[in-house]
Amino acid sequence: MTARPSYDEVIQVPRALRFPAELLPPEGFDAERMETWPSVVGRLEFVDGRLLYMPPCSDLQQMTVTDVVITLGAWVRQRSGFLLGTNEAGMRLGGATRAADAAVWRRGDVGPFVGRLMRAPPVLAVEVAGPASEEPESELRAKARWYLNHGVAVVWLVLPETREVIVMTGAGESRCRSGEALPATAELPGLAPSVEDLFRQLLQG
Repeated sequence: MTARPSYDEVIQVPRALRFPAELLPPEGFDAERMETWPSVVGRLEFVDGRLLYMPPCSDLQQMTVTDVVITLGAWVRQRSGFLLGTNEAGMRLGGATRAADAAVWRRGDVGPFVGRLMRAPPVLAVEVAGPASEEPESELRAKARWYLNHGVAVVWLVLPETREVIVMTGAGESRCRSGEALPATAELPGLAPSVEDLFRQLLQG
């Protein structure tokens, strides 16, 4: 029996299930070919030979991702040398397929658009946390370290529940709170938004 039929069958699981959960890859699965990935309601990554599943985004997470993308989009529109990806921006690095809530690449690093995963590391990767019960800060930090170990220069961990942003680089990290701006970096000239910019919709609620 292949894994394919099991994607059409849904079971109830305890709320205490810890994500990401591992799925059986379907027959013919190839992590480098997106057309072979299963179609599910949620988010998928392929890491260390495991197909990992996360549920759809909560209201806090999706509104914050939107504000992150609006902020980065305004910055990228003024700088033709950079590209912004979102919607689970896929990248193939170090034999793994990962997805960021948002990511910024140097245009010169990515080559032509041919409908495949990015093969170059982004300059910036952004992860917006889901509910702490499902996606604790320790797991986000582990993913941030993976990014940094695979050539990403800067990682933002955006935490909607506490309205904080952790900025991580190879040189260290800083935790930014309301009333502060994110630290500027040489790799992303002029990009130093306020913490409030990344939670604008939540703060207006």
